[in-house]
Amino acid sequence: MLDLVNCKVLSVVESDHVDAYLLSESSMFVFPHKLILKTCGTTTLLLGLRRMLRIAAVDAGFPIHNVSSVDEIKAAATPYRVFYSRKNFLFPDRQQGPHRSWKHEVKFLDDMFTGGSAYMVGKMNGDHWYLYLTTPNTSLTPPCTPNSERVPTETKVLKIPSSSFQGAKAALDGGDDETLEVLMTDLEPENAKQFYLEHASAVAEGKYLERAKQARKDAENSLGELSSNTQDLSASSTTNGSASNDESFDVFSNTSSDNNGGVITPDNDVDFPEELATEGHALGTVVSEACGLSDVYPTSKYPDARVDAYLFTPCGFSANGVIPAPDQAGSATHYFTVHVTPEPQCSYASFETNVPGRQTGRETVEVIEQVVNIFKPGRFSVTLFEAKASSLDNAKQSETDIQNAVLRKNNMEKISGYRRMERIVHDFDGYDLVFRFYERNDWVGSAPRVGEIDF
Repeated sequence: MLDLVNCKVLSVVESDHVDAYLLSESSMFVFPHKLILKTCGTTTLLLGLRRMLRIAAVDAGFPIHNVSSVDEIKAAATPYRVFYSRKNFLFPDRQQGPHRSWKHEVKFLDDMFTGGSAYMVGKMNGDHWYLYLTTPNTSLTPPCTPNSERVPTETKVLKIPSSSFQGAKAALDGGDDETLEVLMTDLEPENAKQFYLEHASAVAEGKYLERAKQARKDAENSLGELSSNTQDLSASSTTNGSASNDESFDVFSNTSSDNNGGVITPDNDVDFPEELATEGHALGTVVSEACGLSDVYPTSKYPDARVDAYLFTPCGFSANGVIPAPDQAGSATHYFTVHVTPEPQCSYASFETNVPGRQTGRETVEVIEQVVNIFKPGRFSVTLFEAKASSLDNAKQSETDIQNAVLRKNNMEKISGYRRMERIVHDFDGYDLVFRFYERNDWVGSAPRVGEIDF
């Protein structure tokens, strides 16, 4: 299926509730009841959809309705609901079909599912966000009769409501079904450097040298008087076949990557740790820790959390996090994912998570500020997609709960160092969506690159 999408699996973190696949072009999360596939670049995500549904039917035993037998070649599982969303393309001319335009994508989805709705959220002449979703209990679209053609779903443009958000009770999440997405462009160049191989290698080496120095210090302290004898012995050691009596000679200086011109050979006396000799996952872990990403959901609060990160050559970064609920003995597991393109001409970073806001012990705005601080983008958008609470849940909620929910939403209006430029609220079937767009207070860059304008 991923071959059709033009992705490869780099690694996977498995758990009882979700398997998190780190891909060559973003991420895939497989739950018992749903699958989330995120891609970037010039991938062809929608081309994997039919194969995905066939796998669900043939290999996972999900129900089918389009054919009489799972053995038929067209057998495909009938999904309960389908969501497809993306930001406007910055370089639409580089995309492959069916992703050359939103119209083409909507037609592709309409050809597969009945009852789909297409939306555009945000300014036509600025950053905007597209969403296609089907109704619950969707069905596969039957094949067209010869010489017939379906009328594509019209994309609805969502406008800012004239009044404030209505129905605060409905906005309260009765469960934990929510997704927060932060899409950032125009990254601060100094912050973007963290996601280059050269910078990450230097950070890794620095960490290794610091550990080595600390280990030597600890060893000297534990040896006591023996440390002086050790220094005498080291003074008579040989380097490149000649004796050295220089008391300032430091054997640990040989661990620098400057040794041998930075080339590591099997004959080197010093064994470098893995993160200094390899790229990919090892350096990805170094970057994740150094930039602060590992602290968004720290192991001090989530002891079973695992982060799977990868640094690409010469630059670029992807990471998946698997976050078990700390107070439910692993009965619920959530995810976060980050992807970074740091090149200045097209710098971009995305962060997405379904870790419930109430589980973090922090306001959603604090999570956003922590993420934004890592990249310091010139602009970014935030989408918060939340399942509506049931009427029974609403009846149980106190006035204090409602006031706290309203306060939480109002706090989103103030992100430190940024001004909120846009806020759009929409009431979907079963979900509430809030879209916000921000610019940095000192931003003096050009207008947003719209990319695609044919709706």
